[in-house]
Amino acid sequence: MQDGKYCFESANENGHFWIPELDLFLGIWPGERLGQNISWLRWWDKSENLLLWSSEQAEQEKQKAEQEKQRAEKLAAKLRDLGVDPNSL
Repeated sequence: MQDGKYCFESANENGHFWIPELDLFLGIWPGERLGQNISWLRWWDKSENLLLWSSEQAEQEKQKAEQEKQRAEKLAAKLRDLGVDPNSL
């Protein structure tokens, strides 16, 4: 908005529009959500990182937890191989 009037803004090279009041970019993201493969409006931060939906965040956290579990299991196995009971630590 300029002088109380709306004005046309051009998209950046990624097709995103900067919204200074929100400190975010808004753009179109083609992908699948809710069983529909269409173009969705999505937000990006000032570094052009896509902001995740809560379901995407939950899935990402689930994957991280699984990776940590596998890592812990490998470490426990290695300790057992070395004759150390990991449950006694």
